[in-house]
Amino acid sequence: MTPQDVPVALGSDHAGVALKATLIEALQAAGHPTFDMGTTGTESVDYPDFADAVAQAVMDGRARFGVLVCGTGIGISMAANRHAGIRCALVHDMTVARLSREHNDANVMAVGARVTGPEVALDALRAFLATPFAGGRHERRVRKLTPDWSPR
Repeated sequence: MTPQDVPVALGSDHAGVALKATLIEALQAAGHPTFDMGTTGTESVDYPDFADAVAQAVMDGRARFGVLVCGTGIGISMAANRHAGIRCALVHDMTVARLSREHNDANVMAVGARVTGPEVALDALRAFLATPFAGGRHERRVRKLTPDWSPR
């Protein structure tokens, strides 16, 4: 991970609390400012609330990237992608994480705590943060996803 003061907002539902804590610890150790948008306990909560909070932090510029965790990563990624300007990729490994940045300019990464182990999630997070958007032929496609897109 390359910090360069890159702020990251993280959110999870009850199923993702432990993995989110692991990711926050690694981000902070690498020098990234982090925003924990909740939840903090294992009592059942609704994942869209935390996807919304992370998406808002990315959209308003408080965070450069977002990381979301739920049981499978599916629901929370769907919730995040409802927001204009959010390109949330559900990742299962470092290759998908790298390609989501390189080809799709993803700005939020989702992972499933029940299907992805902590070491794989950490590797994916490192790849996600270290990979720049390739631009070129991919720009046209990303523009079609987000009308007001601008590369960062």
